[in-house]
Order: sequence, then structure tokens, then C-alpha cells
Amino acid sequence: MPLTTEEPQIHESAQGPRVTPAASRTAQTPRPVPGPRPAAVPRPGRPGPSPAAASRAGGAPRPAPPAQRAPQATPAPAAPTAPSVSAAVPQIQLIPASAEGALDAAEEAVDLLLDTGRAPGDILVLTTGDPHPWAAHELSFGEAAYWALHDAGDDVFYADAAQAERAAERPVVVFATNGGPADATIAALPTALARAGTLLIVCGDPQQVNSVLGTGV
Repeated sequence: MPLTTEEPQIHESAQGPRVTPAASRTAQTPRPVPGPRPAAVPRPGRPGPSPAAASRAGGAPRPAPPAQRAPQATPAPAAPTAPSVSAAVPQIQLIPASAEGALDAAEEAVDLLLDTGRAPGDILVLTTGDPHPWAAHELSFGEAAYWALHDAGDDVFYADAAQAERAAERPVVVFATNGGPADATIAALPTALARAGTLLIVCGDPQQVNSVLGTGV
């Protein structure tokens, strides 16, 4: 029996079972990628997050706290200063002189005061004996004109020590014990000290002056 050439055929039984998709299964839908969560809705009666809290939640940097200022020290109250004794009590300067030379010593003291810058109106000169030639000259025009010069206060004024209470206070008083009654110095020297604002210059016997004023100058 002759052989015939035939192409090999593959029967369906040899191909294996066919896989068909199940009609009941459906393709799965991909899940969405989670994004940022929305801000929570505030509950009634509770305030929502403040803007500062919201900015911190979003990652905004916090502002640097302000630098604290150091507390300033309160200055202690200044202690009250005691009044100066030298401002209340005038300085006393003694120029030893006899009764005959006391007036000349007073003149030299006045010249020295003027040379060192004292104003003429700052000086009052008192004499226990004969009046100063200037005083004698001005008194010749009358008491009123004489004391008017004293009240003007623009020049050196010469007066009798017995009238020291009538004279006004001046920064410097020059007291000349140039004679006169024995008790003239005792009576007038304390008044001369009271009329001196800063300085009393006494031209006379040191022992007598110290006994009256009770000082050791």
C-alpha cells in the first residue's frame, strides 16, 4: 500500500485546555494615591487653629524671640549734704597793729583786697577812733548824703564802729582799732563780725581781739 505524504495535523485535544476569562470577574480599578489631608473642620464652640499654628503646621520657620533687655539699675538717691560751716561763719584774719598804726594797716588791707579782684562795693571799713579822712569829707555834706553813698553800695564805705549796726552786710569788713573809748572794741567788734559775709579783717592788738571774739587767731 503506497504511502501518501500528509501534513501533520494537530487535533484540538492535543492543544490543551483553553483558558477563557471568567465572565463574573471584572478588572480592578487602581486606588488613588493619597494626597495631603484637608484641615479638620472646627467643632462648634471651639476656635479653629490660629494663623500662627497653621503656619507652623505648614513648616514655616518660627520667628526668633526678641532679645530680652537687661533691667536698668535704679540710681540710688544722693545723700543730703550738710551745709558748709565756712559758708555760715566768716573767716577772721588778724593784722597786729598799734592804735596809731591800725588805720594805716586797714588802708593797706583795702588796697590788697582791691588788687586781688575784690569789688569796691564789697568792702566796709569801721574805725573805733578818729574817722577815716574819706568819711570826714563826705560827712561834711550832711548825714543824708553820706548814708546815701552807703546805700548805693558801689564804693568802699568808711564808718564809725559805733554806727556798725546801721551799716548793711558786706562780704568783707575791715575793723581798725585806732583808739577811741576803751570799750569801743568790745562793743563794736561782735557787730562787725555779724556784718561780714565771708571775711573779717581786724587791725589791732591780738590779745584784745582774742579776748573779745574768743578765738585764737
